This record gives sequence, C-alpha cells and structure tokens, in this order.
Amino acid sequence: MLNTIGVPNILALAWFVLCWTSYTFYADSIDRGRHTLLTAMRDKRELWMRRMIERENRIFDSSIMSTLMRSVSLFASTTIFILAGLLAIIGSVDKAKALLHEIPFAVTSSATQWDIKILLLLVIFVYAFFKFAWALRQFNYAIVLLGAAPPAEDAGTNEAKEFAKANASVISLAVLNFNRGLRAYYFGLAALTWFIHPLLFAVATLWVVAVLYRREFMSKTLGCLESVPMPDGFGRSNTKDNG
Repeated sequence: MLNTIGVPNILALAWFVLCWTSYTFYADSIDRGRHTLLTAMRDKRELWMRRMIERENRIFDSSIMSTLMRSVSLFASTTIFILAGLLAIIGSVDKAKALLHEIPFAVTSSATQWDIKILLLLVIFVYAFFKFAWALRQFNYAIVLLGAAPPAEDAGTNEAKEFAKANASVISLAVLNFNRGLRAYYFGLAALTWFIHPLLFAVATLWVVAVLYRREFMSKTLGCLESVPMPDGFGRSNTKDNG
C-alpha cells in the first residue's frame, strides 16, 4: 500500500493535515486574549445586542441577522454543488487525467492515488458543509433569541445585559463555525494542487496558512476593528468558543 501511494504523497498529505489542524487549534482554541478578527468582533456583537434591546423597533436587527444567514446558506448550497461535481469526476477519471497530462510538470497518478486525492477533496467539502449547516442552525437559534429579547424599558437591568451577552455568544459560535467552513475552502484550494505535484501541494498548504494568518492576525481590517471605541465595561472577552 505504501508503494502504491508513494512516500512523497504520504508526506505531503501528512503535512497538509498537520498544518490545518495546528492552525485551527492555534487560531481558535487557545489564548483567548490574542488579537484576531474573531476576538475583535466578539465584544462588538455583545454591544450590538445591548443596543438592540434599547430599541423599540428591531426590524433593522432582524435584517442584519437575515443577511448573515443568507451568506451562510449561499456557501452551504455552493458546497453541495462542489460535492456533486467531485462525485461526477469519479465517473470520468480518464477525461480528468487527460486534462492534467497537458500540464508539463504534472505527475502521473495511479488509480489508487487519484481516488485518494478525490476522497480528500470530498472529506474537506463534507466537513465544510457540516460547519456551514451548523452555523446556519446557530443563527436560527440566535434569531429566536432576538425575538425573545427583553423590552426596551428593561435595557438597563442585569437580566437584559446577561441576555445580550448570551445571544452574542450564540452568534459568535455561529461565526466561528462559518469561519471554519470558509477555512476549509482555502485548504480545499490547496488540495487541488496535489493533482499536479505533491511538492506543490505542500507549498500551497503552507501558503494558505500564511494567508490565513496574515488576514486573521495582522490585517488592516483587524487594526480598524480594534480602533473602534467601546463603552466602559467592554473589555476583551476570555470566553472560550467551542465549535
């Protein structure tokens, strides 16, 4: 089996899994005090929920939630089409191989290697679909809580503040899962290069990690978000998100 798959392919696949899991653990699961896009928005969501409770008319807030849900639904639907396309490729392997043979530096893959590469893409996008579907359900729960929000005259009570914090946490969890689904798309694009060469696959995986790190930890967008002034009492949240 080892000879059939090939050592370069096994090493490239192991590198891919290591990079994805390690980056996910680093970005999402430890040190909640670090500066990321997710942490920068967490307190803003709680502030949004408090402002929502203060408003008598909450149609605007419902519209925002609907827009967020439409974005998740779009990606979930797109993922289904991608999975259908991958399944269709399984039935036309010869045509796909012929297309790859036109690339000068593309390696020749055996039937087993080809199946494993297709299987990897299927696993990636099935994972993405589950993340998008779960995020969509969490947004549904959040919009139900939106309808159950306390009246505006109770906005200053502790119960209202706790309600705002709880609903903001549900939305943050939904965004976390949506973000993981999007991250799967990035790594899925890296996995496509495996059909060309395992070394290119390894390099593309590292490039994806660099791009994700740059955007989530060092982007100008993060700097703009963190420069937004917040009312007193809104420090950096240390709540652990579990997707």
